[in-house]
Amino acid sequence: MIFCDTSTAAKLYVSEAQSTAVRNVLEAEDAVCVSALVSELFRVELTAIFHRRLSVGKWSPADFRAAVRQFSHDDIAGFWTWLPLDRAIVEGAARTFMTLPSTVFLRSSDCLHLVTALHHKFSEVHTHDIHQVAAAAVLGLKPIAINP
Repeated sequence: MIFCDTSTAAKLYVSEAQSTAVRNVLEAEDAVCVSALVSELFRVELTAIFHRRLSVGKWSPADFRAAVRQFSHDDIAGFWTWLPLDRAIVEGAARTFMTLPSTVFLRSSDCLHLVTALHHKFSEVHTHDIHQVAAAAVLGLKPIAINP
């Protein structure tokens, strides 16, 4: 069982240098956990990633629709394990910003991902987001970026 954020999960649907390696790792796991934040926000974040590829001409409208369909299929099939986002996680994320060094940049949704991982006793988080890599290490999580 592993925990990942949107930057890693997106690599299942977007062809990038790390996509094959990410797919091999995630598909070999018995459970791929993500924050329930992403069950709502993830759809928006992931669709935004897909749309960005469409808007810059890397994808056709058909590619965009195919990626959205594949994510929906994977979700319905139970590929993703949604970890609940509760008040303790939200409060923990707010407290994190109170103690986070000023040199560490962290967006609110990224903080919720990391605090969800901590709350559910994960010691590692799979991420390809450079800001989350730095923040994860500060919070005591080992950041894992799957590379080819």
